[in-house]
Amino acid sequence: MNIDSFVSGRFITQTDYKSFLPESINNEWIISNPEVNVLLAEANRLLGELNAFSQLIPDVDFFISMHILKEATASSRIEGTKTNMEEAL
Repeated sequence: MNIDSFVSGRFITQTDYKSFLPESINNEWIISNPEVNVLLAEANRLLGELNAFSQLIPDVDFFISMHILKEATASSRIEGTKTNMEEAL
């Protein structure tokens, strides 16, 4: 399917309202824009780097939960709450 001619869906009239009926996106896409192809190649490369990095971490779930906790304590400071990592744990 050519991405340039793709229509994301259509509005259908039902009893008292209109609703949006999306089209299926599970298609093989043909992308003819070279800029998009370069961006997709770069994203694919970066995903490979991320996957390689995740192989070095012994427990990825623990690593992610600690980063979520760190972000939560940092954002609480914006709201005026002073919470450190030990208190959050």
